[in-house]
Amino acid sequence: MKKSLSAICVLACFAQPALAANINLAGAGFNQAQFRAFSEDMGSALSYKAVTPAEPLGTTGFDVGVEVTSTQLQNSTLFNKTNNSTTTSLVVPKLHIAKGLPFNIDIAGFYSAIPTTNISLYGAELRYAIMEGGVALPAVAVRGSISKLSGVTGWSLDTKAVDLSVSKGFAMLTPYAGVGTVWTNSDATASGAGLAAESFRQNKLFLGLNANLGLANFAVEYDKTGSAPSYSAKLGFRF
Repeated sequence: MKKSLSAICVLACFAQPALAANINLAGAGFNQAQFRAFSEDMGSALSYKAVTPAEPLGTTGFDVGVEVTSTQLQNSTLFNKTNNSTTTSLVVPKLHIAKGLPFNIDIAGFYSAIPTTNISLYGAELRYAIMEGGVALPAVAVRGSISKLSGVTGWSLDTKAVDLSVSKGFAMLTPYAGVGTVWTNSDATASGAGLAAESFRQNKLFLGLNANLGLANFAVEYDKTGSAPSYSAKLGFRF
């Protein structure tokens, strides 16, 4: 698994070769409106992405995988001002682990460190399957999640989200979809930035497909939080 995560980190480096510097808000010269637009992009990119169907894992179940999310930045010129890059998408590699608990409850978390930058990120979720699903019925779940930025001096960002998802398995394939809301808090604490903190809400929708291949599990997901679309892929084990 460590080798797989290292490989994904290397791929992420190639996927965004122009992003190779630390984030520095003090030198970006943002006005308040620009900081809000930048924060909306970052809230979309760094908020929690579950990349999993609604059905519960069960008390002995695990879902462990390495994951990559690419978000198309809607205000990429603002992001590039913070690190002298020319990227239009932010690629975030993650190690993601989920565990099933009794009563159709799952817990999960992830950790990320974006190569060549000072951005690191972690998050967690608690999910309850209202309906666990079966041959005739879909699974339906509610989830609460958080994510938090770390490693960037002079800037803090955290998100909180709730969503409702539904999935239905067909043999080894399980399509799923959901809607939710994400609350983002973004605070430029860097000396000289001169910006007030921004707190706002963005709507979220997502569609995905999970394929359990026996020895491996593969999932893909499309997410749109606010106006920024994200594309995720996760490879690992789900049992």
